[in-house]
Parts: sequence; C-alpha cells; structure tokens
Amino acid sequence: MKPQGRIRVAGRSNALAGRGAAFLAMLSLGLLAFAAPVEARDYTPFEARAGVEICAAAAWAWAPDAFLVYVENDEDVGPGGAATRWGYLFYSPSLMKARGYSVRDGRILVAENLGMKFEAPPTATQWINSGAALEAADRAAGLAFRREQGGKLQTMLLMRGPFLEGDPDETTWTIVYSSDRAPSLFVVVSATDGKVRRTWRG
Repeated sequence: MKPQGRIRVAGRSNALAGRGAAFLAMLSLGLLAFAAPVEARDYTPFEARAGVEICAAAAWAWAPDAFLVYVENDEDVGPGGAATRWGYLFYSPSLMKARGYSVRDGRILVAENLGMKFEAPPTATQWINSGAALEAADRAAGLAFRREQGGKLQTMLLMRGPFLEGDPDETTWTIVYSSDRAPSLFVVVSATDGKVRRTWRG
C-alpha cells in the first residue's frame, strides 16, 4: 500500500530534519516497495551504483529531464554493502512525476510511476558506493550496535536531505540498524567524503 498526499523535500528546507525516523518509515513503506514475484533461485549481489546506468537510460527515455533522487535496497544488504536487488527513484520536473525502477541481475524487474507526489532535488553526480558507506557506518556505531543489542542492518538509502539540519543539500547515505530489544540506530554518512555526519536512536 502506498501513502497518499504530497511530499516535498526542498534543498534548503530544514522542516523535516530531526524527524528522520518518521520520514524514513514513510518512505520505506511505500516509495520503493515494488511488488515483484520472488523466484526460488540465487541471485548475484551488487553494490548500489551498479544499477544506476540501466535505470538512468530507462528514465531518460521516459522523460529527458529526469534525474536520480533516491536509492534504497529492495532486498537485504549483506557484507560489503551488496544486495541482490536495489530500487532507484527518478523525478521529472516537466512531468512533475516520479518513476521508480527495481534492478536485479543487471535488468529492470519493475518500472512504475510513484503513486504520490514526490518532489526532491537531484542526488550529487558522484557518490560513494554502498559498500564504502556501510563500512563507515559499521566502524562508527553499527558494529557495536549489532554486538551489544543483537542488531541487524535493515535499510540503506541515498538521497539529498532531510536528515542534516546543518546542510540539507548534502547527498548522504542513511543506514538503519534494527533490534528487537533496543531502538533502531540511524547513521548518516556523507556520500561525497564518506564521513559520518550524524547518528541517533529512534
């Protein structure tokens, strides 16, 4: 089920900063939760950047002015920041629509328009891959959280804002760890220099 209404993530707005947990929950519930049949076979895990090119080509065929605004794992992320499936969201200012793609084994499994208004600025052209982002998050707090709280990696998402109050224009990875016995851990990593910008529990 996809949420209804309108979401606007403005580059210079701090309105959503500090409420990252709630915003992330809303995104994860309906933004890139593509429903596609799961077959009983093994697939090759890959890091997030590997799926961008094929999705960008499809997005530009859909709308020449489309740009990438969001990336999230569609399957569990394993060691090295690799997952067997990633989701990519593109936004077209001319159409005022967002279109998502889900990639596995080098091909697009699902391509569909988002069932809600979602305006967001483009991600930075250059950003570190999911493996480097996960390594930074693990080193900063993730490994300790897994060890001490029996936690596990839940979500990795890339976008610009709204999790940094000081610089909402910065493209970041947000890595979320969950646990049955403690509040989730959120680690925000700069997608340009790989440095941890913020951590919080919620």
